[in-house]
Amino acid sequence: MDLKNKNILVIGLAVTGVPLVKVLAQLGSKIIVNDLKSKEQLTDSLKELEGLDVTYILGRHPEGVNELGPLDLVVVSPGVPLEIPFIEGFRRANIEVIGEIELAFRLSSAQVVAITGTNGKTTTTALTGEIFKQAEENTYVVGNIGVAAISKALETKIEDYMVMEVSSFQLESIVDFHPRVAALLNLTEDHLNRHKTMENYLQAKLNIFKNQISSDYAVINYDDKICREASKNLKGKVIFFSRKETLSEGIFVKEGNIVVSLNNKLEKVLPIEEIKIPGNHNLENALAATAMAYLMGVKVETIAETLKNFGGVEHRTEFVDEINGISFINDSKGTNPDASIKAIEAIKAPIILLAGGMDKGSDFREFIETFKGKVREMVVYGETANKIYETAHSLGFMDVRKVKDLEEAVKAAYEVAVEGDTILLSPACASWDMYPNFEERGRHFKNIVNNIRRS
Repeated sequence: MDLKNKNILVIGLAVTGVPLVKVLAQLGSKIIVNDLKSKEQLTDSLKELEGLDVTYILGRHPEGVNELGPLDLVVVSPGVPLEIPFIEGFRRANIEVIGEIELAFRLSSAQVVAITGTNGKTTTTALTGEIFKQAEENTYVVGNIGVAAISKALETKIEDYMVMEVSSFQLESIVDFHPRVAALLNLTEDHLNRHKTMENYLQAKLNIFKNQISSDYAVINYDDKICREASKNLKGKVIFFSRKETLSEGIFVKEGNIVVSLNNKLEKVLPIEEIKIPGNHNLENALAATAMAYLMGVKVETIAETLKNFGGVEHRTEFVDEINGISFINDSKGTNPDASIKAIEAIKAPIILLAGGMDKGSDFREFIETFKGKVREMVVYGETANKIYETAHSLGFMDVRKVKDLEEAVKAAYEVAVEGDTILLSPACASWDMYPNFEERGRHFKNIVNNIRRS
């Protein structure tokens, strides 16, 4: 794809915007960057791009297509909704609008292994990438996991693998994106403030399979009815994984072991008790990773060895410290109720839960109902504090208190905690009311805990 001297508009610097601009500059493009944030708000990003020939329009959107001059391509940050009039104007003018992962795909030579779903994406992506690395394949682990795919695209060769975590926001703007194997882990209520309905959310997720052909693989969670039903219309070969059912073909649990049953051959991978990362949700992640690696030719011995040694990812039920017999667990990646339910299920009681953040339109009833004696107390903060507090009271869970922010929440929890308790940060909400991302929230939590340790 020749982008030299092409006029390209980048909308939104965000996480992917900076590496995107760097790659476009390397390719000789003529770049315009637009962001609603001011120059002062983007100081760090702009510093990284110093010395590059870039035209900036900041603090506002341009006054239509005419202000920008002729454009060959528009690349949109995943955080920018595609239906806003500003972007619709480009489409009406027949200017192609794509996202960063679409451009990365076009510029990359690697085979793509892509993972999406409401929960478990990051862990499954990291685990799958680790399996490929242990198989001595040259592997790039990229996408929504924190490394922009565009930043590695030009490095890749045809024999390489690009293991990608992709979000519904990223999948909305694909055109040719074509993974050799793609997985849909699960689907529960999330991002309804953006997608409006569960049907829209599902369709965005299903875009991951949009360009697959019959020789490609679609890895689907059989236990998730929505995903199972949606898989009936896919073009790729559907391979199911299941934690609960014995399958005639697929990857599942049999007599306490992960097994692969494909092409009239049954192979044992390992006993589930040997998987290092705890919880039923991580068993599902392990099944999905096993399926993807096996389908791409990785030996079961390599898969098993990786599952025995993989310790999980930062901000996902991550052990932080134990102080005076009280454990601190960082599950900042729990950005919706279902993710936090899985964390609560994986942690031993009694739990003092820290929850709250940006309101994505979620219902917290099921979240509260799963406490079932495991959660002794809850401290809520942020934009959703009142909503969670009132839901808890309506369901008879009265041991909940509201505080201003995460620092107050940790201190309040530590004041009431006793030896044997676990203080669990699993917010069930996005971080964007107070933090730029869940990683920053998780790091702040760990800093607060470290300060308690030192005090």
